[in-house]
Amino acid sequence: MRIKVTFQSDRKICLPTHHNHIIQGFIYSNLDRALSNMLHSEGYKLGSRTFKLFTFSRLLGKMNYNPQEGFTFYPPVSLLIASPKVDILESLSHFLVKRRELSLGNNKVWTESVEVMMEKKFTKRVQVEMLSPVVTYSTLYTQEGKKKTYYYNPQEKEFGEKIRDNLIKKYLLVNDSPLDDNLQFDIVPLRVNKNHEKIIVYKQTVIHGWMGQYEITGNPELIKVSYDAGLGSKNSSGFGMWEVWREDFPEQRIP
Repeated sequence: MRIKVTFQSDRKICLPTHHNHIIQGFIYSNLDRALSNMLHSEGYKLGSRTFKLFTFSRLLGKMNYNPQEGFTFYPPVSLLIASPKVDILESLSHFLVKRRELSLGNNKVWTESVEVMMEKKFTKRVQVEMLSPVVTYSTLYTQEGKKKTYYYNPQEKEFGEKIRDNLIKKYLLVNDSPLDDNLQFDIVPLRVNKNHEKIIVYKQTVIHGWMGQYEITGNPELIKVSYDAGLGSKNSSGFGMWEVWREDFPEQRIP
């Protein structure tokens, strides 16, 4: 499920360059308290792994960017939020509509509309555009025994492998029935270059993610979960949301 929330304000909306944590905090603060606490402290567990099972886009709308001052948005602005857990989006929609005034960072805004997006049905192949950077990584250890996070780029085979493994875990959390023997899932960069790499500071952690356009092939059920829960890691911090770029396209890949 996916919703589009449009905000209004009497003034410009000013946010720092790195503001994923502000939007994430905004979402948590506009959920039912028990649900918010559960997501924040526990999430949905599969073995030793924990997933929040929601993701969101960048803020969408007219804006300017100044490296010293950050982003200035000119209302209205919109935000897409997706989750396979309907209760998350129902709770969020309820509180966003109910509350007359909302705090987005240091900005006062109000909800102009909440639109429930039409459900999509996927085949085995779709070309997508990232609405927030896709992130995949491994935690490695140096010779001195110190932890080091290595972020994969879309040209490395581990990029797709890690995304697939992560997605299967999300599927098992979301669905009551086990996945059939078709575990195929692949993601190939179509229009991705160095300019699509985004380096984002999230609560003092430097994260490397990638925008751009990709081709996804594989099990339609896995593709659907990636649409609802996000591709890759750190989805609830504002990473891995995508939208359909093209569904009707020729077989050859775009250079």
